[in-house]
Amino acid sequence: MNIGLATMIALIVAMPVLADEQTIIDRWNEDRTQVFEAGEITIPELQWQARALVIFADTPNDPRFRQQMDLLIAGVDDLAERDVIIITDTDPSVLSPLRRVLRPRGYMLALLAKDGRVAQRKPEAVTVRELSRSIDKMPLRQQEVFDRRFIEQ
Repeated sequence: MNIGLATMIALIVAMPVLADEQTIIDRWNEDRTQVFEAGEITIPELQWQARALVIFADTPNDPRFRQQMDLLIAGVDDLAERDVIIITDTDPSVLSPLRRVLRPRGYMLALLAKDGRVAQRKPEAVTVRELSRSIDKMPLRQQEVFDRRFIEQ
């Protein structure tokens, strides 16, 4: 077999593997409106890159979970502008790294700052407007807005 042909076949076979090697941050940067599963994410991966918004429920059919997801999808662009990655965890039988750290009971929403600390916990659905206000009060977010204005001038 020709070496060039063998190399091309090897690359084609390896392409799905190479695509899987993207980090969560790489995948999120490609499309900041997508929703991720908690099982594939750890807090250190996101540190200083994104603010994590983690929505926990005991089942994806929980009415609070469904309401929260509807609210988030409606305002996903506002969250993307604030570097928010949306993460869901609806299976308490699988202890994801985020579930181990945040220890939810039933439905819970947790907003993590870019430094990894928990900035907010809520036992009920929250609007994107409320989340945006909370994020906009964070010192790092205020610095980001200031820096963006300075760079644009």
